[in-house]
Amino acid sequence: MRAALAYRWIPLQAAYCGAKHAIAGFTDSLRTELIHDGKNIHLTMVQLPAMNTPQFTWCRSRMPRHPQPVPPIFQPEVAAERIVWASHHNRREVFVGVPTVVAIEANKVAPGRADYYLGRTGFDSQQTNEAVSKNRADNLFEPVPGDFGAHGVFGQQAHEAAATTWLSEHKGLTALAGVATLGALAFVFTK
Repeated sequence: MRAALAYRWIPLQAAYCGAKHAIAGFTDSLRTELIHDGKNIHLTMVQLPAMNTPQFTWCRSRMPRHPQPVPPIFQPEVAAERIVWASHHNRREVFVGVPTVVAIEANKVAPGRADYYLGRTGFDSQQTNEAVSKNRADNLFEPVPGDFGAHGVFGQQAHEAAATTWLSEHKGLTALAGVATLGALAFVFTK
């Protein structure tokens, strides 16, 4: 599993994005080694959107306001369901949520525009309007006491499902619909 931030980097997340990018290289390299060794092991990378996890409650932050995942935010069950599904299907990658698809595909087409956009919006979109206490406990050097469960504090705005679920489960139909749409557009615009 890795986040879409392996492909699209954002401000304030240099170390996180770098780690995700490294995992992408590691996974792709490991895949080739498994093929070479004739191992019957398949690797699937699951690209995730922003998740409502407790990390934003106890991560060390030097930002003036409370950290948050870049909206739209999804509940952890969305990721869990897609990861379980991916473990039973032979797919190289599974994209979870429209924001993931948009981030990855837009970065392929216009990375400079994405840099500009994120340079202007990426700082504020990762913070709430609430101030952060300077004495807030964090887990940088030791665990924060308590059971935080799987859900963070953004449940009110977190989505319970991802629109890409059906699309990834029906790749053949999705591809066929895409080809038909492109064919129809080509027909219309060449007339």
